[in-house]
Amino acid sequence: MYSFDSRIRYSECDEHGNLSLLSLINYLQDCTTFHSEAIGRGVDYMSQRSIAWLIAAWQIEIERLPRFCEEIRVSTWCHTMARTLASRNFVICDAQGNQLVRADSLWFVYDFAAGRPVRVPEDQLVYLSDEKPLDMPPTKRRLPVEGPFDEAPAITVGELHLDSNRHVNNAQYLGMAANALAALHGPEASRHTTDIERICIQYKRQALLGDIIVPRVHVQDATCTVDLADEGGDTFAVVRLELRGQA
Repeated sequence: MYSFDSRIRYSECDEHGNLSLLSLINYLQDCTTFHSEAIGRGVDYMSQRSIAWLIAAWQIEIERLPRFCEEIRVSTWCHTMARTLASRNFVICDAQGNQLVRADSLWFVYDFAAGRPVRVPEDQLVYLSDEKPLDMPPTKRRLPVEGPFDEAPAITVGELHLDSNRHVNNAQYLGMAANALAALHGPEASRHTTDIERICIQYKRQALLGDIIVPRVHVQDATCTVDLADEGGDTFAVVRLELRGQA
């Protein structure tokens, strides 16, 4: 297991003083990159081999969001590594060790020279941990999108959305989904961002600089599904938000 300690900054908070959803997923992502650097499999190492770990899916359970100035510990471990896929868990705990956030995620190795996913290289087996997986439902690689929807304002991918791989960073899709919900539902959307129990995300293809992303928002009971697609309806990512006690 790899862990790092932090304190919730004002710049990471939403209007309620809680850690924002975008900042939450950034903490999880940062934990993976810190882990990689700590074991000698960081950005430079992977870039020299023209490969990278890309995420296929998130499942995030929220007991409560940490608040401004609160001290936290973020931890991660890779509990399963198959032929082409790895599963990685995360926890965010408060200063007393209480779990505030739990997450599972699915990852694959992408070979940029070959232009496709490849079998996990032997030198990446160093990630495997003896830690047991969290007691969570299986993380789904595919999230259904069906029924009527409302279309939120389109987004043009800019430099601020990109990461070092020159595609939209995985955390940005969650931010886009939350913003689309707010654009359509105004003040009512605060329910969806402050009382979320579970976040599921499926990544289907990479959005690049200049691409147009059209959020299509499906709301059914206490579940909101946002299909982030191009103008022709071809999906980049699907984000599902489930309100507490309703999933």
